Amino acid sequence: MAAHLKKRVYEEFSHVVQIPHEEAPAKKLRLSKPSKSAALHIDLCKATNSTDALQSLLQFARKPVEVESVEGVVRILLEHYYKEADNSVRLKIASLLGLLSKTQGFSPDCIVDDAINTLNNEKSHQVLAQLLDTLLVIGTQLPESPAVRQRLIEMACKHLSDTYFGVRNKCLKLLGCLGMMDTSLTKDSEGQGTSSGGARDVQSIISDYFGDQDPRVRTAALKAMLQLHERGIKIHEIIYDQACRLLSDDYEQVRSAAVQIVWVLSQLYPESIVPIPSSNEEIRLVDDAFGKISHMVSDGSWMVRVQAAKTLGSMLQVSPHFLEQTLDKKLMSDLRRKRTAHERAKELFTSGEFSSGRKWADDAPKERLDTNTVNLIASGACGAFVHGLEDEMFEVRIAAVEALSQLARSSASFAEKCLDFLVDMFNDEIEEVRLQSIHVLREISTHITLREDQLDTVLAVLEDSSRDIREALHELICYTNVSTKECVQLALLELLKNLNKYPTDRNSVWKCLKFLGSRHPTLVLPLVPELLSTHPYFDTPEPDMDDPAYIAVLVLVFNAAKSCPTMPALFSDHTFRHYAYLRDSLSHLVPPLRLPGNGLDLVDSRCGSGSVESAQLFLQQSLNRVSTIQNLEAPGAQDLDLQRLGELQTELAGAADFCATYLRCQLLLMKALQEKLWNMAVPLCLKQNVTATAAAQQILEETYKLEFLYSGLESRQVATIHHVRLQAKALQLILTARSRQGLDPLISSCEKFLQDMESFQRLFLAELPYLQDSFVDQLLELLPRLSSCKPVELVRILQSTLRQSGLLQLRLPEQIHRAAATIIEPTGESDNPLKFTTGLVVALDIDATLEHVQDPQNTVKVQVLYPDGQSHVIHPKPGDFRKPGPDRHRLITQVYLSHSAWTEPSQIEVRLLLAYSSSSTSLSSSPASRLGWSDSIDGLPPPELAVEGTIPFSKPVKVLIMPKPARR
Repeated sequence: MAAHLKKRVYEEFSHVVQIPHEEAPAKKLRLSKPSKSAALHIDLCKATNSTDALQSLLQFARKPVEVESVEGVVRILLEHYYKEADNSVRLKIASLLGLLSKTQGFSPDCIVDDAINTLNNEKSHQVLAQLLDTLLVIGTQLPESPAVRQRLIEMACKHLSDTYFGVRNKCLKLLGCLGMMDTSLTKDSEGQGTSSGGARDVQSIISDYFGDQDPRVRTAALKAMLQLHERGIKIHEIIYDQACRLLSDDYEQVRSAAVQIVWVLSQLYPESIVPIPSSNEEIRLVDDAFGKISHMVSDGSWMVRVQAAKTLGSMLQVSPHFLEQTLDKKLMSDLRRKRTAHERAKELFTSGEFSSGRKWADDAPKERLDTNTVNLIASGACGAFVHGLEDEMFEVRIAAVEALSQLARSSASFAEKCLDFLVDMFNDEIEEVRLQSIHVLREISTHITLREDQLDTVLAVLEDSSRDIREALHELICYTNVSTKECVQLALLELLKNLNKYPTDRNSVWKCLKFLGSRHPTLVLPLVPELLSTHPYFDTPEPDMDDPAYIAVLVLVFNAAKSCPTMPALFSDHTFRHYAYLRDSLSHLVPPLRLPGNGLDLVDSRCGSGSVESAQLFLQQSLNRVSTIQNLEAPGAQDLDLQRLGELQTELAGAADFCATYLRCQLLLMKALQEKLWNMAVPLCLKQNVTATAAAQQILEETYKLEFLYSGLESRQVATIHHVRLQAKALQLILTARSRQGLDPLISSCEKFLQDMESFQRLFLAELPYLQDSFVDQLLELLPRLSSCKPVELVRILQSTLRQSGLLQLRLPEQIHRAAATIIEPTGESDNPLKFTTGLVVALDIDATLEHVQDPQNTVKVQVLYPDGQSHVIHPKPGDFRKPGPDRHRLITQVYLSHSAWTEPSQIEVRLLLAYSSSSTSLSSSPASRLGWSDSIDGLPPPELAVEGTIPFSKPVKVLIMPKPARR
């Protein structure tokens, strides 16, 4: 009986043990993945002709292949390759081999031998080219295999003598992408080489093909050399002469690549000395290259001209003499200087002789230049930018303007010389060119001072119908120096004309005059009596303070008065009153002044140099005191103090708002955790429960504001924000348990909270040392226990931990900026309703300025709120955003409104929203990895991958509209 029982147990045990072995064929699932190779083999065997085989390959190429299946598929393809006679099918197989070699996780070293073998036996040129392309892919996938790399390079050298240009192109590309500096190669069977046999490096082999008969091969050779440079291999200086000869090639692509090679060599060997042909002189290589590339600005191909012009801008090491020759207006042709018509007429006038017209070319220039005395660099660089700025293609003109900008920023003398040329571009027929030239002039404005005639040309652009052009010009005038008081007066008059013609430019014009006044106080001083219409003996009428033109004049004068203490003596009584009014209403445009008389001492005492530092110290001390708060006798007091500090110190407004919001979160949390709420029986605390729920929700919203509304945060601050958010989620979980909604929602909430905990630990692992003894720190110590305990016990642990945890101190980073938006149009001040027919649409123009907004094209939205509660959110087009300066954007768009009929006009609200998406839990593990309290996760919601929402970040503007019923 015992033996029988032992036999039964053994059979049962062997049955249990054999289960994995019986499931071993379940590896058919793994083997079924390479079944793609079997299916491909069947399809290729069924193919009766090359067309069917090609069709099968095309269908196969559309489907993804798993990593495990790649090798099997490659073997099938190679097997069919050897049997296939049709070139097009072999070409497709070669292409597929390259695509399969790129599969992530697959190492193609197992197919190198087969790929090289196919290359040796292939007769078709097109298939050879494709196989070489596949070898390049394989070599790129195996960067750590020098032996494989050497074999591939040798195969490329072997086929460089092929008669088909495509094969030579691929060989050169392979050499450029895989060749190394220390690689020594033997050219055995090359038709174009100087000497066959000897060991040579990659660069000399590639340079042999600079003179290939096919222009496409010459281009490929130049690009292969550039590829070597991009990979960090230093190109030999001996290549320079060969590249310079290719600048006069008949083929456009060759000249384009040659320009790049010449530029690269000029950066590698700027101080090398090269001889000038037909003379005994020598010059620096960078100067010689600059002259040769300058000559390409007159190339027959506009694309080469664009490239040459752009390249000139990056040659900052060129000598000033050659740089200035690019602006020389002397026309050079065949080494003869052609005098201008004005010069010839002057010579004839002084000699008393004019052309009779009887003799052919009797007014031709007589001056001959000795070819031995002419510096060839002059004929190359001479007038390069003149030609570029006058080119028929606007792309060339833009490239020339950009190049001038780069060169002028590095040379003050060159900036002065190119000023006239840039100002002339303000009259270009293409708006993009005008805009670019304005931006360039603004960038180099620190080096220049405009004369009156130049300023006149600049200001003429203020009549342009393009808003972008006008605003760019306002920005330019902000940073421009002018030479005389007449210039200031001229600028003011033109800006006032602009204000009258385009009233929507009001804020831009005022800002422009603010900077104009502060930059030229001594030039504004003699104009003050005329500007303010004051008289030494007679009282003049008080101007209207509602006149935007008068405000513009005051902004100019008050900003000049800040640096000119004698100016307030010229003010009349009403000017002092107007100053007080504007200082309050337009404080961003009117500076603080010390004005004598009438008891007005309006100096801002906070303008001391140490005020910002002291305010910053006060901020940090306020945050440090947070941890000592134990009662709520004065809730929000710190909050209000910090907000007021932000108003007083604009440099710290972002940091003050950030601190105030953080303190608000902490105060809300303290309020929700008051003793009387948690010591009460659950059925008796329903009202307090609602209060705590609202507080938790508000804390969550505030943390999203802290994370996405402020820029300049460091990882430590983000971790602190997420810590507060986790506290709010813990509070929500506790309140869910107290509400007794059932077990299933509680289990789901507990699972979600644990996922958030794990995600926090993963995201902020480096910041955990700064969170010692915090709420999260205590929970992470208990995490193994929390993962296995019951929901009720988890809630109890959370409640005690949350109430015992202290408030976390926040350390301020160097600089915090708050995203802000100001809606300029509509102003919301009009009493005239916007009328339109019911059911149709009316366009409302939106003009807003955005500050410190990251990626506004994807995050900024416009919200329209109707009186009946309807809300529409509009996403502006990317083209509606402009960037006038760093950290500043401009939104100019139209919003289309429509509604059913109303009996009387009503107001709609327009505001800007900042959209955010928090993917903080995207790294969290799947709930399947930890089943927790439930046996199955089928009923659980999926993990929260991202919390999306919007934050209002502009003041709402009210617009009166009136939909009228349609006439019958």
